[in-house]
Amino acid sequence: MNVFLAGGSGAIGVPLVRALVAAGHSVTALTRSPANEAKLRALGAAPAVADALDADALRRVVVGAHPTHVIHQLTALPKGGPRSARDLVPTNRLRIEGTRNLIAAAVAAGAQRIIGGSFALLGTSNATTQTRRLEEEQHLLIRAFVPSWLHFGVQDADDAVRSMESQILEASRIEGVVLRYGLFYGPETGSTVQMVALARRRMLPAIRGDRGLLPCIHVDDAATATLAALDRAPAGSTYDIVDDRAVSMSEIARAIAAATGAPQPIAVPSWLPRLVAPYMARMIAIRLPLSNEKARAELGWYPAFPTIDEGLSQTLRHAA
Repeated sequence: MNVFLAGGSGAIGVPLVRALVAAGHSVTALTRSPANEAKLRALGAAPAVADALDADALRRVVVGAHPTHVIHQLTALPKGGPRSARDLVPTNRLRIEGTRNLIAAAVAAGAQRIIGGSFALLGTSNATTQTRRLEEEQHLLIRAFVPSWLHFGVQDADDAVRSMESQILEASRIEGVVLRYGLFYGPETGSTVQMVALARRRMLPAIRGDRGLLPCIHVDDAATATLAALDRAPAGSTYDIVDDRAVSMSEIARAIAAATGAPQPIAVPSWLPRLVAPYMARMIAIRLPLSNEKARAELGWYPAFPTIDEGLSQTLRHAA
């Protein structure tokens, strides 16, 4: 296949380029910065430099690449992950305007399919009664624990994800598939690198009574799921690309400490994150135990790292 990857230098973009090239696909990878061209070439991709918010420039590079398939992984998040609603604004715009521009460019290029990388903790999940209840619980917790000045930003992010998904799934003249990834982790992922540094200084705490359930996914597993969706996913389908078991933020902290040989995290009361880190308090409160069963059944995809404990212990130890 001739694949155009929008967002080739990001957290999922780099492992995805590696996986696509290893599978024998021809890859053109979009980046906004010319500084990333050498890195993309070294990975085996042909770099294309353009801003996804510039519709004409994006159309030129996509049409010039003659792709059969387009993959949307556009984000503009800080390397360590978002810490406030303000950090989500550029990505929200990419998910709305950038998606519109990319779909138009893909159609103009004659691509058969576009796959959108979405976020399992926002937007709509697979429509089961259980999941709808979980989503309602999630939003109630957001309203309960996040200060009112952050509600607007959270709602903006949710609306942006929904817009991206609906644009892809409802696009005419091109097949659309949406993959809803769990929280990314991996030895080269910015948020993991940052948490490892904090854990080594014993500054990544566990929360007493932490009942959160966060769906996670190793970036390499997210990449292999994306490859599987290129030709196996029915048009118009959606998948939750997550580990076999959701975990709390406290379990993540303990798993990082165990995998890196760092001291076990200090336990702090549940009210402390709400006071000093309200955005993270929202994450800690989420209970969203999503399932990867649909992706297993329809894509023939299985995570190489079924749990975050296995993924961290194997990849962080290897990276060290």
